[in-house]
Amino acid sequence: MLAGPAPTVGDGFLRNAAWFGPARARGYLWLFALLNLATLVFIAATSQGGVDRNGFLLGTDFLSFWTAGQMLVGHENVYDMAAHVAAQRTYFGREDAYTAFFYPPSFLPFCYPLGFLPYFPALGLWLLTTAAAWMAAVRLWVRETGLAQQTLLLAAAFPPVVLTITHGQTSFLVAALLGLGTLLVCDRPGLAGICFGLATIKPQFGVLIPLVLALTGQWRVILVAGATAIGLSLLATLAFSAAIWADWLAVSETAQSAMNAGAVGFAKMQSPFAASRLLGAPVSLAYVIQATVSVGVAGALAWAAWRRRFSLALGSAMLAGAPLVTPFVLDYDLVLLASPLLWLLSTGFRPWEKLIAAATFAAPTVARPLAVEAGLPVMPFILLAFFVILVRRAAEEERA
Repeated sequence: MLAGPAPTVGDGFLRNAAWFGPARARGYLWLFALLNLATLVFIAATSQGGVDRNGFLLGTDFLSFWTAGQMLVGHENVYDMAAHVAAQRTYFGREDAYTAFFYPPSFLPFCYPLGFLPYFPALGLWLLTTAAAWMAAVRLWVRETGLAQQTLLLAAAFPPVVLTITHGQTSFLVAALLGLGTLLVCDRPGLAGICFGLATIKPQFGVLIPLVLALTGQWRVILVAGATAIGLSLLATLAFSAAIWADWLAVSETAQSAMNAGAVGFAKMQSPFAASRLLGAPVSLAYVIQATVSVGVAGALAWAAWRRRFSLALGSAMLAGAPLVTPFVLDYDLVLLASPLLWLLSTGFRPWEKLIAAATFAAPTVARPLAVEAGLPVMPFILLAFFVILVRRAAEEERA
């Protein structure tokens, strides 16, 4: 029997990705999960005394949070950069491994308990509790969207998960709060507001939330979120003095200058601003590009939300837009995309959507290496395509 012609784009090879069915997708999930597990095992096996083969402390970024906790317990100023550097180096002395602390004072109550534990027990506790919160949020999204999926496999395969673990980052916690808040807006507005209010520990990812909530008339959520954020700030003020706010504002100016100069590394960040800088744009033009994307995303979301009720479709678009409206976003922050990916999976794919969703899921594995080694910032373009298909879906819902 003669074979038919090879699939082409016109036949839907890419447009519909019919070849990428459930069985093959499950196989890729297992492949990614095993790759993630192997990465963690390799890092642990090749480390010595808690230091990896490249000479960095396991947990890397967590050292900043733990040091802040130690300083708070010792009644020191966490926003005194010289003191923070000295405190870090009393535990880990590598001079080029300093991790700065730019989080707002509202994050300090989360850091304080860490200061009572040695570094590695604190790291383990941090990852276990924040990962458990994120997994709980993912399970609720799986249940709410009616997916018959193995939640543990999905989580184990998602590349930002291993990135969050290896960096000891806050991404699990922030993604859990934003995911739960979005899921609970309609049925549990008070609890949703609390989640959104607590998520202000990393405020750049909540920029779109007030816009969507206001346009959909979710005033109770807004009030509770505002009260929670204020309450968290008051707690930090009462516990650690009012002076911390001026100190934080001062150090934030340093953070802005460091970002402009590429101290973090434009190849490590995944924003339109960082992509522009990596491709050679001057700072001013990079900010214009970032502002244009941010305003465009906000405008598209406002158009989708206008005279509509809040829904998971709209909430998913809101979460998908979050990494695009901030200049400072890294690959581990993309763990918050699990929720919109699950929603899109539950609705079935239209032309091109399966390919874009698969790219969004898998690209964090290669986004940083491609940017670092080849100077190719692919992630912002993928994020923009993912947002477009979600905001289009949200805009198609019936108006209220």
